[in-house]
Amino acid sequence: MHFQRLEDLRIDSDKTQADIAEYLGCQREVYRRYEKGTRQIPVDLLIKLSHFYNVSIDYIVGNTNTKKPYPKSK
Repeated sequence: MHFQRLEDLRIDSDKTQADIAEYLGCQREVYRRYEKGTRQIPVDLLIKLSHFYNVSIDYIVGNTNTKKPYPKSK
């Protein structure tokens, strides 16, 4: 699966692939493959990215067009 939104979010945040790879603790080439969909991104990294960009995982993977994560229950 190609996650175009990963690339869009990164560019909108003025970050490079190297910046995000460093944040995730992986090599830039590995992150590039996540963006291009040639390597499956682990769930723990999706969670980390959703927190970094303050968007829901559903938004990243294209299940919704709503960026904001669901509100936390009290």
